[in-house]
Amino acid sequence: MLKDLKSDDVVLRRLVQRNLLFYFIPNVIANTIIPYFSFKDLNAVHLFEGEYCIARFLLPMALLLPFIITFDILKKTIALSEEGKAGFVLPDNFIKNKFMFKMAGINGLTTSSIILLFMLLVQFSIPQDYSFNGKLLSILLGLFAGTLSVIFTLWPIKKVKGLKSA
Repeated sequence: MLKDLKSDDVVLRRLVQRNLLFYFIPNVIANTIIPYFSFKDLNAVHLFEGEYCIARFLLPMALLLPFIITFDILKKTIALSEEGKAGFVLPDNFIKNKFMFKMAGINGLTTSSIILLFMLLVQFSIPQDYSFNGKLLSILLGLFAGTLSVIFTLWPIKKVKGLKSA
């Protein structure tokens, strides 16, 4: 995605690079450390059962992280485009608030739905009293949060740049 930006997109490229770091690092750290210290018994973490289950962290993250990052990066990118610094111009009939909320909502709901379905599939596939390693799950949560941060920073920019030709 960053390689696709041309030389006239220097301001947009800097915005993307800065925001990637701003979103990635705190999300990886927070979504690794918070679950790690929240689990009482790191060797007995369940998907949905108990007070310290992984769903308590994963499902809100899967809904809110894509929504917030998509909305924020779209707001910044559209503002750059309106100032003429993004290297592209949006269509005349573009309704920015509707587009931002719609895309952010779709991203958040789709991601959380996929994660919920995956977790239910895993829940029905494992033995009844099976528990997971909390350390490993904490690390995987952090990496997943970092992945979502990168995806939902780059994808909305690609979508909004595609609107210029529409």
